[in-house]
Amino acid sequence: MNSQGKHKKQTVFQKWFLNNRFSIVLVNILLFFLIIWVFNKISFVLNPAKVFVSAILPPLILALIQYYIMNPLVDLLERKFKVPRVATIIGLFLLVAVLLVWTVNTLLPIVQAQIDSLIRHWPHIWNDATIAVQNMLSDPHLHSVKNNINDAITRGQDMIFKSGQNTIDATLDNISSAISIVTVIFMTLLTAPFILFFMLKDGHNLRPYLMQFAPKRWQDVFGQLLYDINFALSSYIRGQLTVAFWVGIMFGIGYSIIGLPYGIALAVLSAFLNLIPYFGTFIAFIPAIVIGIMISVPMVIKVLVVFFVEQTIESRLISPLVMGNKMEMHPVTTILLLIGSSSVWGLWGVIFGIPIYAILKIITIRVYNYYRKVSKVFEEDETTSLTEKDSNKNNEVTKK
Repeated sequence: MNSQGKHKKQTVFQKWFLNNRFSIVLVNILLFFLIIWVFNKISFVLNPAKVFVSAILPPLILALIQYYIMNPLVDLLERKFKVPRVATIIGLFLLVAVLLVWTVNTLLPIVQAQIDSLIRHWPHIWNDATIAVQNMLSDPHLHSVKNNINDAITRGQDMIFKSGQNTIDATLDNISSAISIVTVIFMTLLTAPFILFFMLKDGHNLRPYLMQFAPKRWQDVFGQLLYDINFALSSYIRGQLTVAFWVGIMFGIGYSIIGLPYGIALAVLSAFLNLIPYFGTFIAFIPAIVIGIMISVPMVIKVLVVFFVEQTIESRLISPLVMGNKMEMHPVTTILLLIGSSSVWGLWGVIFGIPIYAILKIITIRVYNYYRKVSKVFEEDETTSLTEKDSNKNNEVTKK
């Protein structure tokens, strides 16, 4: 009765504007675009902030990735075996240094030699593969298909040549930007270990520190929000890196067994490109199949078998165990997100589009749930649901 009385006392303004969902959605959309317009008008004020953020972001991202890899071990040793965090961090740093020295002295020369050889011989590999495909399609019944494939190969060669020429010209014209990139890489590698050390040492105190800035009645909700964001980021980063590592191992073993040239370099390329969900492994598969075509038809079949076995193990065993469904993203959503983010931000959008989407999704859901709890807009739905539950209970009692 009280709720009905309140609804009757509402004015037309309250009913059609303040407590109307459609009006509230329109106002929020208007405010969103108004904020964008204001920021666009004062962009000159924000340029120093943009330069500052772009300077600190590379070492911060590198340190954050390493933090999510090392922090579980640091927490485990401190919690179960009472090992001081500083001692564990120093031990991990020494272990990483040993692994880097081993990689530089053992694995890197092999990969570098294969990559140099692959780049040097790629034009011949492409021509041999083109000739092999044309020989396969020499059957008169495949004349139309042959013409279409020849046209596609010609367009691909022209596109590769033009893009390579444009890249060379841009590099020669922008030596200063190349020097700045080298400077950024050097500064990132120099400062990231220091940031990582203090992240591992004091990172577990960050959430309680940030919570104290929120009002007391929001501290628990804000703390849960920070926990969810941290969990989503850590799950995604650890999962992607773990899957990429095992993809590289599987391709390295498979290509070595079948005797594919440049197998180690192609395996490393597959591991890096696997950081791009759904598309990365298929992109890395293209040079492998081209090299297989150049050698022989049996080698093409062997490459296809290796790819099929790797995809089966990855999709049926590794990805479900490592990733599970922690991101709670439908494959269609992931694909559309990758397409859109790559169109807007290029390679950076492909790499960071999914974690940024996950963070925004968590924040949006939390804000929506809070708004649903405190707003009067949803009172009618809740009242209706309670009325339906009461009527169902009464019907059950009547039937009994």
